[in-house]
Amino acid sequence: MLSSEEASAEPGAEDAAAAGPAPRSGQGGADGMTWWYRWLCRLAGVIGGVSCAIAGVWNCVTIDPLNIAAGVWMVLNAFVLFLCEAPFCCQFIEFANAVSARADKLRYWQKAIFYCGMAIFPVFLRFSITTLFGNGIAFASGVLYGLASLGKKLQDRNMADEEKLTGTINRETAAQ
Repeated sequence: MLSSEEASAEPGAEDAAAAGPAPRSGQGGADGMTWWYRWLCRLAGVIGGVSCAIAGVWNCVTIDPLNIAAGVWMVLNAFVLFLCEAPFCCQFIEFANAVSARADKLRYWQKAIFYCGMAIFPVFLRFSITTLFGNGIAFASGVLYGLASLGKKLQDRNMADEEKLTGTINRETAAQ
């Protein structure tokens, strides 16, 4: 085994560190999430960030302070979504990769609560068509991550139910 100093001196160690964190057992290829669903969640986050940014700027063009506050919050939501889901969009910000790596370590249900909570706050602050539709896709991204966290559990539960049902059917045929 190499010490951490020797490992960092190896060629390519910096490339592996810059490539991002290694997937955890809860969130890698072993989590049961397909590659297209993972990309769908990321794409929904990026499109949600774009919609939050556009609607947030539109919300700020008013004299109502609650609209301005909701618009500023939506622009901040867009920034956070871009940092977490597409750090390459923020390549000139020094801490973008660190934030993205930390967001990748979150479990899917934590991302779901975080994204949905960020999207709901401006709607409660000022309910309007702009805040509702601007945050809708960001909220949908949170819902997709929430479904990803339930996916494996529901699949296991359905398999157990099917086994119980199959066992019941086999016992009935054996009794006849």
